[in-house]
Amino acid sequence: MARFTGINHLAMVTGDMDATIRFWRDLLGMRLVAGLGGRGYRHYFFEISETDLLAFFEWPGITPAPEKDHGYPVSGPVVFDHVSFGVAGDEDLWDVRDRLSAAGFPVSGVIDHGFIHSIYAFDPNGIPIEFSADAPGVSVRKEPVMGDAAPSAAALEGDLPREGVWPKPAARTPPSERRIFMGAGAAVRWKKEG
Repeated sequence: MARFTGINHLAMVTGDMDATIRFWRDLLGMRLVAGLGGRGYRHYFFEISETDLLAFFEWPGITPAPEKDHGYPVSGPVVFDHVSFGVAGDEDLWDVRDRLSAAGFPVSGVIDHGFIHSIYAFDPNGIPIEFSADAPGVSVRKEPVMGDAAPSAAALEGDLPREGVWPKPAARTPPSERRIFMGAGAAVRWKKEG
């Protein structure tokens, strides 16, 4: 099975790349590490950590989404609720909270969820964001916990991946047939090499 290293990038959407850069880079301190662009779009990447990036497409005509409270149930088509960014500890939560508040962004108090402490806000695009620190002495990554009083059937099967749920590939793609196609980001490599 593949070895995952984290979130390579989350791809969000903005109608105002400058406001987005000012928020994520200048207010929250995430480095702007790559920028792509072409006719009718931009695609910029911010460094969350050594292995995780946050990306934004800027397309003409995009307006900020109406704010929807984090975790509040909705009906109809939906694919996303909120994204939580990990921070090293509670002091970092307070730092982010103070920065957001000083910049005029409404931000919640620190909430204790048992295994994490969190704050909640929205970015300039209306994207619901959370910042979370592991609660002291608790690690659901090391010791998974099912706190749901009525867990789903699949959850009752345990925390580890189960074999036989999905078909295995009949064969691996032979090296002679493996192709990597050129994408828009190739310009970044050419700039580095040029």
